[in-house]
Amino acid sequence: MKQKLRPMEILMNGVFFLCGFIAIVFVLFISVYLVLSGLPAIREIGLREFLFGTRWASTAAEPSFGILPFILTSVYGTAGAVVLGVPVGFLTAVFLAKVAPPRMAAAVRTAVDLLAGIPSVVYGLIGMMVLVPAVRTLFDLPDGASLFCAMVVLAVMILPSIISVSETALKAVPREYEEASLALGATEIETYFRVSVPAAKSGIAASIVLGIGRAIGEAMAIIMVAGNVANMPSLFSSVRFLTTAVASEMAYASGLQRQALFSIALVLFLFIMAINIVLNTLLKRKKG
Repeated sequence: MKQKLRPMEILMNGVFFLCGFIAIVFVLFISVYLVLSGLPAIREIGLREFLFGTRWASTAAEPSFGILPFILTSVYGTAGAVVLGVPVGFLTAVFLAKVAPPRMAAAVRTAVDLLAGIPSVVYGLIGMMVLVPAVRTLFDLPDGASLFCAMVVLAVMILPSIISVSETALKAVPREYEEASLALGATEIETYFRVSVPAAKSGIAASIVLGIGRAIGEAMAIIMVAGNVANMPSLFSSVRFLTTAVASEMAYASGLQRQALFSIALVLFLFIMAINIVLNTLLKRKKG
């Protein structure tokens, strides 16, 4: 016999449904708005010239709107941040969840929480005042603002997401799994990496997805440390990301230039969506 819902349960079900519906409406609105705002410039410039052109000169007498340098820079910068940040964040999460004494874990966890609360402009300011001069001196460069500095700053910025979510996933692994491994003669470190980590792989992968999303979408800190010049990407040269291209020109853009910036936002939106779809598909296959 079907149980009858009480009035409060009916009310809460309605609230939850309304919140979910509002979230879906916002996503659809943003998607439709970006498509309608970004397609006119792509049609006028040409899809091939827009995506694969290597020169961006939106204010020149004969403007060019090629965004390939921005796309490659975003890809390289995000990949570099993941390579630098994921191992550090993952190992820190294992340390906090399984190895560290309670007092030390609490202190480190507090520092990670503070790291998550620092505004991005502060990361950019510290990077500009400390990291950029250090890179300029260390590698004897005319200007330290570069793709390398952007990778380092992004790697630090994605650490809180990776550490917090991975630690939560590792703590959710049933203690019986580890006890069984230890009973079979495995050491504690072997148990953590061969039993606990595989059991928590979905949560760890989710933390990496969050980190990638943070790295791709960051703008303010990157403007301050990457040089903001529309060059083809090179590790120690000034570069411009997709996000910084929009942020740096939107205030004074008009006409076709403004439409092209909306097209860049559309490309960035599709780029993030594609990454999420691919990663979620891979995770579902592994679960199957």
